[in-house]
Amino acid sequence: MDNDFQFHFIEPDQGIVDFVENLGTFHNRSDEAKEVVIIPDGRVDLFFMQSPSKPFHITLIGLETYPEEIQIPPYTQAFVVSFKPIAVEYILQTTIADVLNTAKELPLDFWNFKADDLQNFEFCCTKATQKIRELIPLKTDERKLKLFELIYASKGEMTVNELSEKVGWSSRQINRYFTKQLGLSLKAYSTILRFRASLEHIAQGRLFPELNYTDQNHFIKEVKKFSGVAPKELSQNKNDRFILLSVLKGL
Repeated sequence: MDNDFQFHFIEPDQGIVDFVENLGTFHNRSDEAKEVVIIPDGRVDLFFMQSPSKPFHITLIGLETYPEEIQIPPYTQAFVVSFKPIAVEYILQTTIADVLNTAKELPLDFWNFKADDLQNFEFCCTKATQKIRELIPLKTDERKLKLFELIYASKGEMTVNELSEKVGWSSRQINRYFTKQLGLSLKAYSTILRFRASLEHIAQGRLFPELNYTDQNHFIKEVKKFSGVAPKELSQNKNDRFILLSVLKGL
């Protein structure tokens, strides 16, 4: 692992686990930019960041459907909340259809975070957790909670029709909800989750499909589509370019 680039991710408090997947921090301590590849993972990320080249700012990043190479500027420090998609409606109280494969800046007073907060990860976690708890509505649509629970539990392998039957919500309405809130269909989202689940296997050096892929060629094609490289190269993860894979490997 690159000692100049440090990161740490934790699971959320049980009180917010329906809406948040994890909380994390990263810090590029180097005087050089860090090259990384962002790959689709089915999460919606809220970043609180600062660096010498860009003062404190808050960014909401939508879902990704393809890999993107980016550079993290020198001395960048960040705190990130990775949301499950259901949080878009109930916690963020917005839609992210317009930020598919992109991002948008949020007001500097969003959630009352300050630049100095980034120096203390535990404080950031406590502050974000408290704010999210305050925003959780007294009542949520049980169909939506059940829908996302099943999507995650099945690692994206349940069909739209199967999900529709189990939650009592028509496939047409489900797809309309996904398109309006997230900017893509349920099927497209499920494909991303299946890819992400396969990353857990790749991180352990298992380079053959263990999920519902037609064959090895289909598996390789989908890994290339979402990461830009074949499973073997992804597993090698030179220079920790694929941060998500590094996290899964527990580095």
